[in-house]
Amino acid sequence: MDYVLFIIFLGFPFAMTAINILNFFKNKRGLEIILDIFGTYTGLIMTMIAFDMSVDILGNGITPEDYDTAVWVGSYHSPLHSEYGDLIITIIILGYLGLSILGVFKPEKLSPVISAASIACTALGIIAGIFLYIQLSENCDGLLFILCLLYLANIIMLAVRRIRSHIIEHVRLANERETAYRTKFGAWLGKIMSKVSTMTLFSFALIFPIAVIFEILYIILGQGADGFIKAFTMTADWTFSTQIPPAPIEYDGHYLCTVAAGGHKKIVKPLRYGKRLGDTIVVNRQLLIANAFEDMIAEKLPRFHKTVRGAYNKYGYPISRHITTRTRADIVYILMKPLEYIFVFVLYLCDSHPENRIAVQYSGHKKSMENKK
Repeated sequence: MDYVLFIIFLGFPFAMTAINILNFFKNKRGLEIILDIFGTYTGLIMTMIAFDMSVDILGNGITPEDYDTAVWVGSYHSPLHSEYGDLIITIIILGYLGLSILGVFKPEKLSPVISAASIACTALGIIAGIFLYIQLSENCDGLLFILCLLYLANIIMLAVRRIRSHIIEHVRLANERETAYRTKFGAWLGKIMSKVSTMTLFSFALIFPIAVIFEILYIILGQGADGFIKAFTMTADWTFSTQIPPAPIEYDGHYLCTVAAGGHKKIVKPLRYGKRLGDTIVVNRQLLIANAFEDMIAEKLPRFHKTVRGAYNKYGYPISRHITTRTRADIVYILMKPLEYIFVFVLYLCDSHPENRIAVQYSGHKKSMENKK
């Protein structure tokens, strides 16, 4: 029986390494996901057992005591201080969770915040794991520690492969949908990530830390509406038109964000005309975000939306009647900024295509266009 366990503990890391190397050159999903998840968590358990066996060989095991407490001869103090060790363990657990999310879910199914957080947690988990292994290397038997180190190497290979696949898929989707980036920085990131996605595996591994940072920025700041939507909305005077033509703008509105869009152009930054209850109104990004947020709440939490909408109709409308000048509209716009940031965060957290939802607000045909995303 001891020989069987020895063969399992010796053979598993090498088998896992072979599988990971083969999967480096494949982009297919399915059985690969099962092998990754099984290998990751099974390997973690076996690594913990192997390290415990290694320490027992050299001494009497590890105690939970800190450095300032006496322990029996041959025993070891805790490798992590009790006051701060939980933070390291939490980071490593979040790293495993992030890696699992990247492995199970396709990029287009994840919201920008969850996608970026998963990549960040994976990277931080690897860093914490490396430092932990270095910390433990002082009192660990040679052969068993090599096996533990081999497991860490496999986790790093798996993370590199997963994040590289994530980048390739994000770039492919952006090109396929002809995404129109909202900012110049987002467009620049798109070009950078396009080059990164074509790098060989070896080259990508060399710049892995930098690629992680750029991918997180690309996910959060590189958002934009799809080209399909922009083709119709970046026009004026037509059914799906969203642009303001060069003509004097007359304004009238009924609700806080709607009224705020009528402030001075340099402050509220009007974007285009929109349709609300059959009337033509001026909309800015703040108004689009507020309406997109309400649209998402109505879709996911209809009862809660009904309550919120009722309260807003009751109190927001009377207040808006006092906003009779552009200066007052500017003030409302500024006061609404914190809510705007909250709405954006929730949209990026809960919607897999937040900029698509924002772009089609007040178009009059948002449902049919959103379905094209």
